Amino acid sequence: MKAQLEFRVVEASNPDLASMIEQLDEDLVQRYPREDIHGLDFSDPKVAQVTFAVAYANGAPVGCGGIRPIDAESTELKRFFVQQALRGTGTAARLLAFLEEEAKKQGFAGIKLETGNRQPEAIRFYEKNGYALIEPYGEYVGGEYSVCFEKRFD
Repeated sequence: MKAQLEFRVVEASNPDLASMIEQLDEDLVQRYPREDIHGLDFSDPKVAQVTFAVAYANGAPVGCGGIRPIDAESTELKRFFVQQALRGTGTAARLLAFLEEEAKKQGFAGIKLETGNRQPEAIRFYEKNGYALIEPYGEYVGGEYSVCFEKRFD
């Protein structure tokens, strides 16, 4: 039986979002030094500007992501994650498309993102979904592990 997928915009305080981010962080600390993981500071009032979404399969949380405004035309994909068991099923692509639609609704012309060079599966995923390699931007300039991408909607 195929999983019934649902995507919901949630508040930063949502417990399902927290659970997914915890699982993401567990994966990342296996690959990178903790100080090189670019998360979000949930105590920062600016986190209220982030639009978060949680993916649910048959009612259970299985993934998450968020978009954070960078400037008037660009937003940044943050904390994107889908559980290992659902990778390769199209869940991540559908969650990414959901967040892209949210960005378009908010008037953004594109999404930038940073991933790490120790995540070849993520790099392949973003390339497959229309993201082009760009120079590191913002806090990622000079980052030893950072690989940055962008997708323009126009």
